Amino acid sequence: MADDIAIVGAGAAGAGAAYALADADATVTVFEKSRGVCGRAATRRHGDCRYDHGANYLKSDDDRVSELVTEELDTEGLVDIAEPVWVFDADGDISEGRDADDHKWTYESGITGLAKRLFERTDATIENGVRVSEPVRENEGWRLYDTDHEDLGHFDAVLLTPPAPQTADLLGCANWEHRLCRELREAVAVVPYRTIVTAVLHYPFELDRPYYALVNTDDGHDVGWLSREECKDGHVPDGESLLIVQMSPDWSVDHYDADEETVTTAAAEQVADLLGDDRLIDPDWTDTQHWRYALADDGVADEVVDRAADHGLYLAGDWVAGEARVHAALRNGLETGARIADR
Repeated sequence: MADDIAIVGAGAAGAGAAYALADADATVTVFEKSRGVCGRAATRRHGDCRYDHGANYLKSDDDRVSELVTEELDTEGLVDIAEPVWVFDADGDISEGRDADDHKWTYESGITGLAKRLFERTDATIENGVRVSEPVRENEGWRLYDTDHEDLGHFDAVLLTPPAPQTADLLGCANWEHRLCRELREAVAVVPYRTIVTAVLHYPFELDRPYYALVNTDDGHDVGWLSREECKDGHVPDGESLLIVQMSPDWSVDHYDADEETVTTAAAEQVADLLGDDRLIDPDWTDTQHWRYALADDGVADEVVDRAADHGLYLAGDWVAGEARVHAALRNGLETGARIADR
């Protein structure tokens, strides 16, 4: 009989796992709390603009991921950002960086196209708007419930891919009388995360700069990352500029509950000063996103994750891989999906 597999989270890791399970003798159901897919690799639209306001691109640092993106998946609309990433310091001094990325990929439709293309190659059922709240160990498998205590079904194996703090909460609510449950929850809960507040600033004029993005290298500036969406084919109409401004973790923690006007006003003032252009103080439209669990600063212990697999419980994500990058989350999802297929 085919296994019933549940994947909690439709981000890069969940999509990678579903892709790896596509040819397995398994029925795969993905539960995703939001309306979309690809998690923190997120895309929004405003008029004729598309913008990646979380993870900005997919790096080519992993051969397996590069092969997947350029050879296995549909490459129509694949965008390779040609402009480099430069650096700046606490004083706002900008200089050429060591842009070692061979490729920086997204899609004309946005980086969410990565998960969409992965899921299109599978028979997985995606249940959006479903927040899993309680895994219950039952009959050598797992029964899942949502926040309304609705029964989501019984599964032979479950893969958890939310950020580590949210996965720890799930494990804390798990009805599983086993010492490993506590050990696993404790190991996951201590994975540290950076909080990032993103401001999106649009202007009805072009910016002429020799770089795609700027990154702060000494953690001394209120802006941590600044990128130009107009460098991505299909994202911004000609004659316009759209800036993605990710504020520093310290600033983001201090202003996490601030409203959009407060965030975008502060971001615009910082950007105008950094780029030496007073026109940037006054964007014609804005957007924000508050990422409480934006970037994992460490990984979880492999040993406790491996032991959980003996009980049909799997974990995947950038925080399991130990590197806060989309390619790392995707690779970890692919590997974990393959492990589930071979169980």
